[in-house]
Amino acid sequence: MLAFLVGLLYLVSGRTVRAQDATGSRFFCSAIPADADPSCSFDPNGNRVQSTSPVEDELRNTILQLRETILQQKETIVSQQGTIKELNSKLARCEAAAEDSAGRSRGQSSRRKDYSKNTMGDLPRDPTETIDQLGKTMQGLKGRLENLEQQQLRANTSAAAAAGAGGNAVGPLPAELRELLKHRLGALEGQLLRKVAELEEEKSQLYNETAAHRQRTESTLTSLLERITELERSNNAFKSPEDFKVSLPLRTNYLYGRIKKSLPEMYAFTVCMWLKSSASPGIGTPFSYGVPGQANEIVLIEWGNNPIELLVNDKVAQLPLSVSDGRWHHICITWTTRDGFWEAYQDGERLGTGENLAPWHPIKPGGVIILGQEQDMVGGRFDATQAFVGELSQFNMWDRVLRPVEIMGMANCSSYMPGNIVPWIDTNVEVMGGASKAALEICEDRMFEP
Repeated sequence: MLAFLVGLLYLVSGRTVRAQDATGSRFFCSAIPADADPSCSFDPNGNRVQSTSPVEDELRNTILQLRETILQQKETIVSQQGTIKELNSKLARCEAAAEDSAGRSRGQSSRRKDYSKNTMGDLPRDPTETIDQLGKTMQGLKGRLENLEQQQLRANTSAAAAAGAGGNAVGPLPAELRELLKHRLGALEGQLLRKVAELEEEKSQLYNETAAHRQRTESTLTSLLERITELERSNNAFKSPEDFKVSLPLRTNYLYGRIKKSLPEMYAFTVCMWLKSSASPGIGTPFSYGVPGQANEIVLIEWGNNPIELLVNDKVAQLPLSVSDGRWHHICITWTTRDGFWEAYQDGERLGTGENLAPWHPIKPGGVIILGQEQDMVGGRFDATQAFVGELSQFNMWDRVLRPVEIMGMANCSSYMPGNIVPWIDTNVEVMGGASKAALEICEDRMFEP
């Protein structure tokens, strides 16, 4: 290309300049080769004459067009060089990312992989997003190469059209640049495909490691939970299974205890417990037993300024008991379906009896025993105004009427009789809503009462 341009310059500058017009006053200077004849013709006034050959005018225009084309091609080359630099930078980052990924794969056999590190400056962290981003980058690079080829084609077409009138054609740009770009793009595409394959493999390995880690974690948590359960049982193990109390410190509708065991059908019962309360007015409901269709199957309650009442099948008997002095008291209630006869004991002494309390009514089975709340439906719908406030212990229930001597023995701590229907043991009582269980040896605790 340069040789062609130099030849044209020689051709133009080597011709002799002729006179154009006898009356012309313009000057035209042309460069001539070193070995050419420097003589020129002048008009009568001493002015140099310029040639009016159409061939020379055509060649001059062609040279100007070729200069403009060369400048455009220089700009295109500069732009392509910038693109090559950008492609080299992308390729270098891909190679660095591949080397870094390989190094991390070799160095992480004994520890978890760090997938939070971004190994490529313009790639996302998630493998799926990385693959999508690499595909977009590849398409962008192909588009840019196509644009460069179109620009080059337009430049070649313009140069050929400009030189067509003089019988000269400007050849296309050197193919080396285009081939270099294609080679670089192909190499980058190969790098990207390998990177995609590596990311897919890492994704699969990550999934497998995650599944294995999840399984190990679940196994460890299961073992830990079992151990915690054992420790809780060990810590909650009282000196004896019955040596504990349930504390219900607030008058709310969500603090209560629940007996896990239900009742069979019964024709008589005895309920005994230790109570301690100073609530006023009324201690509330120490316990209630509800069955489907009858929430007040058995209830012991002191509500407001009313005396303590015993409800059987929603029938009421008032009991001559008084336990709201903040001291421990032993309470026993007996009932039999025969004539609805009942007895009330406090601290081993029988304080009252009565009859016609739901006579000939059998106690229905399959209900729920709640400590500290009165049930308006089976197992729930509690009323805070009827809640028990205080502490209770050794809630036992029998399916017969105990003799006075048996009741006295429990009240003076000379004997202990667990209920044959509901025994007071730690595993049989659960607390809800903030109620708590604590160790208690009732007979020793009573000795230190004021």
